[in-house]
Amino acid sequence: MSSLPYNDYGTWIRSQFPFRVQKISIDAGFSCPNRDGRAGLGGCIYCDNRTFNPSYCNRKRSITEQLEDGKRFFARKYPDMKYLAYFQAYTNTYASVETLKEMYEEALGVDGIVGIVIGTRPDCMPDELLDYLTELNRQTFLIVEYGIESANDNTLRLINRGHTFECSRQTVERTSERGIITGGHIIVGLPGEDAEETVRQAKAMSGMKLDILKIHQMQIIKGTELARMYIEKPFHIYTVDEYMSTIAEYIQWIREDIVIERFVSQSPKDMLIAPQWGLKNYEFTNLLTNHLRKTGTRQGCKIITE
Repeated sequence: MSSLPYNDYGTWIRSQFPFRVQKISIDAGFSCPNRDGRAGLGGCIYCDNRTFNPSYCNRKRSITEQLEDGKRFFARKYPDMKYLAYFQAYTNTYASVETLKEMYEEALGVDGIVGIVIGTRPDCMPDELLDYLTELNRQTFLIVEYGIESANDNTLRLINRGHTFECSRQTVERTSERGIITGGHIIVGLPGEDAEETVRQAKAMSGMKLDILKIHQMQIIKGTELARMYIEKPFHIYTVDEYMSTIAEYIQWIREDIVIERFVSQSPKDMLIAPQWGLKNYEFTNLLTNHLRKTGTRQGCKIITE
């Protein structure tokens, strides 16, 4: 049980294993259906995968090589660490089932890998693949996380996601019903979404069969379509205090059983236009935790159960 005013990922993941685990990110060379024309072109208007790929994550190297590089990177600090292979970059279910099986099983064959995390889109999860993942889930630790981004279809069209919120809801339900740990990712502060709209969406997220929720602020990255829009016609970007206030209200409408993996993301400074907060992820999380304790609020406290 977490001593924090929210259901934190660190406490939860430690309860899943008798040893310390760490994700190792993999770029397995995938694309996305809103990049190659199936659902659209150009990708999401905010996206540049270089903002979250660590140095050891290089699609020119094999999955095994990337994992071995990642293990060496983390072993300096924790020699006895075990690892989760994190298929992170782009849409990691966007290939044939046979190809995906080979990739996932290659990762699981690397010494010290005790499970996998698959990041993907809700419109890229066919039943045949879910059948395979259901079997895989019986053999190893597995999380499937979906980029939901927003519960507002107007916003999803604006950011060029290529799917609806209903698609997200249905796919999360299909995955959860298979007994697979199911995560969702959202972005707070997208164009046209103010604090009131963000809080409204919290209730929609709580209504989904999510086990884990990843939240981060909208970031404007150099060279993206979002950056072009911002430069041509600047729109409001949250300050630290505004974002903290919004998140503090937001999580009060998130079910207590949903694990919150993060509240912010930190893009490389040389790629980031805004917001320039000058805070590391843990520094913001500490500020938020202190704010929640000071105000006596906690995750799920506004949800009325019957």
